[in-house]
Amino acid sequence: MMKNISAFIALLAVCCAASAGQTDFLKPDGLAAAKGYTHVVVAHPGKLVFVSGQVANDPQGQLVGKNDLKAQTVQVFENLKTALAAAGATFNDVVKITWYVKAYKPDYLGMLREVRNQYVNQAEPPASTLVGVTSLFQDDYLIEVDAIAVLPDKHVKTKK
Repeated sequence: MMKNISAFIALLAVCCAASAGQTDFLKPDGLAAAKGYTHVVVAHPGKLVFVSGQVANDPQGQLVGKNDLKAQTVQVFENLKTALAAAGATFNDVVKITWYVKAYKPDYLGMLREVRNQYVNQAEPPASTLVGVTSLFQDDYLIEVDAIAVLPDKHVKTKK
């Protein structure tokens, strides 16, 4: 139920922005060509960045880490990093991630967090949902992660 509500809110935000003519659909270099979806959708004003679920494909669309959840997780986060950069965002801008892990077992959580923590802002981590699923779009894929980032109209420099 919550997933459906979240999806509806995200769709509503994209539709509203699209009707105002202020939505960018990006096809970043370094990611395999998307079939039936957009890797990165940016809505204005401000910037809401919606990154489609990323899987463990290299830039040529080949699976990285067959039967290796950790290797696939690292590739997924590298793909998220590339997609975010295409919209001018970093993991510091990510406010929500959703994980889909095939045949999830609680034993996986430590490794998943270890990989995630190499990328996200650990002081202010994004909201996160982890969902165990029976399958993904193809059998050899073990994980898919999507993200939502928020960029202010103008980045404010912080004092160090």
